Amino acid sequence: MPSAFHRITRSITRSPFEAFVAVAAVAVAVYAVAQPFTVARYPAMTDFPFHAALTGTLRHWFDPAFHQQEQFIVRPLAVPYFSMYAIGAALMLVFPPVVAAKMAAFSMLILLPAGLAVMFHGMKKSPLLGLLGLGAVWTNLTHWGFLNFMGALGLFAMAIGLTFMVVDKPTRGRQWALTITLVCLFFTHIFRYPFALCGVVGTAIVMYPVTRRFRPIVAPMIPAIALMLVWLRVRPTTLAAGIGPLEIHKDRFDEMQSFLVDGFFDPAEHQAFERFLQIGLVVAGISFVFQGIAVFRARHRLHIGRDLSWSAFAFLVPLSCAAVFLLLYLVLPMSIGTWWYVYPREATAACFLLLGVVPDLPRPLALRAPLAGALAVAALGITAVVSKNYALFDRATDDFAVIIKQIPIGPKLMYLVFDHSGSTRTTTPFIHLPAYVQAEKGGWLSFHFATWGTAPIQYRSPDEPGAVLAPPAPERWEWRPDLFDVTRDGPFFDLFLVRNRTAPDYLFKADPTIHRVDHQGTWWLYSRGKAATN
Repeated sequence: MPSAFHRITRSITRSPFEAFVAVAAVAVAVYAVAQPFTVARYPAMTDFPFHAALTGTLRHWFDPAFHQQEQFIVRPLAVPYFSMYAIGAALMLVFPPVVAAKMAAFSMLILLPAGLAVMFHGMKKSPLLGLLGLGAVWTNLTHWGFLNFMGALGLFAMAIGLTFMVVDKPTRGRQWALTITLVCLFFTHIFRYPFALCGVVGTAIVMYPVTRRFRPIVAPMIPAIALMLVWLRVRPTTLAAGIGPLEIHKDRFDEMQSFLVDGFFDPAEHQAFERFLQIGLVVAGISFVFQGIAVFRARHRLHIGRDLSWSAFAFLVPLSCAAVFLLLYLVLPMSIGTWWYVYPREATAACFLLLGVVPDLPRPLALRAPLAGALAVAALGITAVVSKNYALFDRATDDFAVIIKQIPIGPKLMYLVFDHSGSTRTTTPFIHLPAYVQAEKGGWLSFHFATWGTAPIQYRSPDEPGAVLAPPAPERWEWRPDLFDVTRDGPFFDLFLVRNRTAPDYLFKADPTIHRVDHQGTWWLYSRGKAATN
């Protein structure tokens, strides 16, 4: 650690302007990822409320007033999508629940530019190119709330970058860094994990003609492989579903853009991404020209041959990874078992890894700094569009924030979302909004992600002693509030939260014990028995 500190100190002393550029790049990345979270009390992400709810379950696991152990079990090895929830639960010890959940989400998304910067550094290119990763942060998967997947992409790139460094100049620190990165990836997204193991091995094989090293990656792989073997033994059946027959769907090229950039009904979104792409291509073109000039001038130096070989073989690594993910995009089904939206995710993965083929920035800092600045400005343009639309959603949730103050700790809450208007999102961000109640106050929900068995927090068996579970709901219940029958579905619950433009009193006429408690904007709260209080 002291040697690393001294190296950083020496580099800052030797080139203060270069240090300033690096710090500015980090500041831009942090701002670009964090800003949309700051303009909205609740992010306009479809699945994010349940990420907050699962995080809150961990935070209040030992609090009997929240009734979490009566409902759930925690299986971090069997379903290891655990890192974001663990981070968020720790943060909830200090910060309010939703704030902590947003900070945990930030920790996933910042891994995209960070992981890409490490990969570029390992390829012996400027880490400033990690700013390209900001172009992937606010894509469609993020707005859906697939935050574990996005974080895993960043860790995947980081693992590839560390593999480059390990086979180039093996050190104990680099090997430990690779080990830790792979373990973190295991606990972030298990279905990205096998590809990372293959990517590490593949990178070492591709670079072997230049490095003549393979053995240094063996030690970091041992814990990684051990975790994989343990998971294969303890994984639930929901994560062992078959893929089915595979075939190439060429028509998916036509819909690829919609899976990348289709978060809002706002033409400014596409314009911002197109501007980022155009600036990225210009930066890549200028870098390619200057790289060619540098190679021509250095053609007589002895080390140029190895440098060219390194660059050529390193170029193949992200290109190959992108090709694999593109193939998965073309052949995988939409669903595997209870997993949905499977193949569309690979479009983002392929485009993110393809960024690794961008040539290195020119060596002179006078050229490198403005090119990096251009990437930063383009990324901030995307952030501005997302922030504008998230701020609009924030105003649409003012009524929700007011009405849930009436809900006590540990409620049995039935929620029904009939009305999805009020946001610019292409996919409703209101569908799971009441899950924030569980994040903040615990209790039971009428629908929960735990029913699928694809989260590390799952429902207990109803036959277990002490288990108290909400009644099972039909498939896609959350999307079909019209199926609700108060005499059939209501007896377990004591509170009912409904989003509708007009009073939904008709839903509860068959049960005279239920009456309206409050109405705020589009939200209506009903209670069984006397009115709920804080």
